[in-house]
Amino acid sequence: MLKLIASDIDGTLMPYGEKALSPALFDLIRRLRAAGILFCPASGRQYHSMRALFAPVADEVCFLCENGGVIFGPGAEETAPVLSKTAMPRSDALALSHAIMDIPECQVLISGQNVSYVCGCGEDFVRRMEDLHGNLVTRVARVEDISEDILKVTAFCPRELDGPAAILGPRWGETYHMAEAGPVWLDFGLADKGTGLWGLCGALGIDPAETAAFGDNWNDVPMLEAAGTAWLMSSAAPALRERFPRQCASVPEVLEAILRELPTP
Repeated sequence: MLKLIASDIDGTLMPYGEKALSPALFDLIRRLRAAGILFCPASGRQYHSMRALFAPVADEVCFLCENGGVIFGPGAEETAPVLSKTAMPRSDALALSHAIMDIPECQVLISGQNVSYVCGCGEDFVRRMEDLHGNLVTRVARVEDISEDILKVTAFCPRELDGPAAILGPRWGETYHMAEAGPVWLDFGLADKGTGLWGLCGALGIDPAETAAFGDNWNDVPMLEAAGTAWLMSSAAPALRERFPRQCASVPEVLEAILRELPTP
């Protein structure tokens, strides 16, 4: 029996670059919860940003944040339990941050539990993170000034990803699960969405076979592979479409079909 649905946000629930989810999604999430199925947004985004997107139902869902680096259970923002947190070794996180800053035209974004740290960037990048992504942002003069655990390090690559990936991948890519997280982002962390889903299932006492997941990009692959049922967006890259034959153009349409197929109480 299906007990948990995890879904990527950007490119899956919401087209890239948009700021708001369809209000119809919130009604579906409430109906799923009433039927005993928990919904979990799963993203590289920050907790605060994700709660703002899901404001009408934010107290009723779990949040798999920072690509699985931290997972919050249902509840108010101030009191929702942290179900798991996976920090990077500090020395590696700082060294990787410097390597990203050394690449021309790349910016580094360093993720704590609920704060995004930026260093050596322009005001445009700060506004992008605050206004477009809804993040809580703190500037630091040096990455060494960050005092909390570092959960994820991200390279913002506005021109293209291949060059930065070729520079960073050989040293950092395998250990820290380098993954494209959209057209301009490369994410690095010890956790990924797959380990995040396993951790969430363990915390809730749910068999992963009782889960479904939706995604559209390479950083979603571990989650899609971990879930009992995987749905790939039909807009995904051809190589991904070859790996995941169950595809859809609309997550709400699939959720509606799931609800229709549930046994009548």
